[in-house]
Amino acid sequence: MRVAAGVFAPGHLGDLTQFLPFEMVDEVLAATRRTQQRVRLLPARVVVYLVLAGCLFAELGYGQVWRKLTAGLTGLDLTEPSSGTLREARQRLGSTPLRALFDLLRGPAVTTATHAVRWRGLLVTATDGTTMSVADAEAVRVRYHKQRGNHGGAGYPALRLSVLLTCGTRSIIDAVFAPLGTSELDQARSLARSLAAGMLLLADRNYAAADLIQTLAATRADLLIRCKNGRRLPVIRRYHDGSWLSTIGTVRVRVVDAEISVQTIDGVRTGSYRLITTLLDPRTHPASELVKLYHRRWEVETAYLEIKSSILGGRVLRARTPDGIDQEVYALLVVYQILRTAMTDATDSRPGTGPDRASFTTALNAARDQVTHAAGVLADTVIDLVGAIGRAVLAHLLPERRIRVKTRMIKRSNSKYQARGPNVDRRSYKATIAIDIITNTC
Repeated sequence: MRVAAGVFAPGHLGDLTQFLPFEMVDEVLAATRRTQQRVRLLPARVVVYLVLAGCLFAELGYGQVWRKLTAGLTGLDLTEPSSGTLREARQRLGSTPLRALFDLLRGPAVTTATHAVRWRGLLVTATDGTTMSVADAEAVRVRYHKQRGNHGGAGYPALRLSVLLTCGTRSIIDAVFAPLGTSELDQARSLARSLAAGMLLLADRNYAAADLIQTLAATRADLLIRCKNGRRLPVIRRYHDGSWLSTIGTVRVRVVDAEISVQTIDGVRTGSYRLITTLLDPRTHPASELVKLYHRRWEVETAYLEIKSSILGGRVLRARTPDGIDQEVYALLVVYQILRTAMTDATDSRPGTGPDRASFTTALNAARDQVTHAAGVLADTVIDLVGAIGRAVLAHLLPERRIRVKTRMIKRSNSKYQARGPNVDRRSYKATIAIDIITNTC
């Protein structure tokens, strides 16, 4: 067992500490002026790791999280703080250090599997928004309100989170969150600060607003966005691959109309897609490849599933003040990001293994075990580039992705209530997909 000395010993994240070392946390605390004036039983550094560990063990109270952090510290004379002491320590810390940590860690994870994150030299990214339920406390309701609906609205207030994600590694480049009164389009305008030339942004048809497209295109990043099939767009020029040149506002775009057929043993289902892109040359960026590439937009939905279902287990955020919510959301983003970094490092250590074969739940459970055992906190003299989390990921790689389809289901599938009834077909089917570019549209 190798951990920090004295009262600093509980401040760790097991094997994940290698991605969030003491020096980084101490520098952030100093920069945000949150370092304690005198060393207490709960130094600020320890509280940072406590808040992060609270995300790994979302089902536990902070007193139980503390016992997870100290479970492997046998032989050390450590006190057990009361729940009130832990609460006061988190309040003293505030949200600023966690936001600063996220700013240091965010960005596309470095990977040798460039084919997984780039397409024809462009870094493939995606954006979308989601909502997260927060505690129904009086102090929280001042900022966060309940969604409108039948019978007086939702049971809990909620916030809206939007991220800019790297496809392939699924690491977060940037994130913003706010009350529900802030729309996804407003948040996309904020995320535009992290777009640049050499990036390709995938987004759904909610983001096809003319003014937003102009804002995003001004960053010099390229766009591939779905829009409504019936949207009237002028035809300036037609190309040999079936796509055509048009304009949205002041931005020149190329339009691709496609019909996608999915054949399974259950039959054939067909749907129409209209995509707009700022990649105007059909020779270097063929229409058929753009249609296939757009499917990767769903990786941002997978990331939200991992945060909301795998990490949180569908639970409401525990913080009961607005600043506490800020602290908890940034902590969630930090934990997600370092888990993704550990997973990417693991698959990179085995040439030819794509980052999408790493299992998030495997990495998450291995990280929890390492926290409980206080293992891998300090690096040995021989540096282990993969670590215990990486070895667990490599031992349980997901199979190569197969083309398959599955009926959309309620997201909280572990509910004891079958919202769609007992006769819904929930099986997955192997599928054959055919893409036809439509050339006779206007």
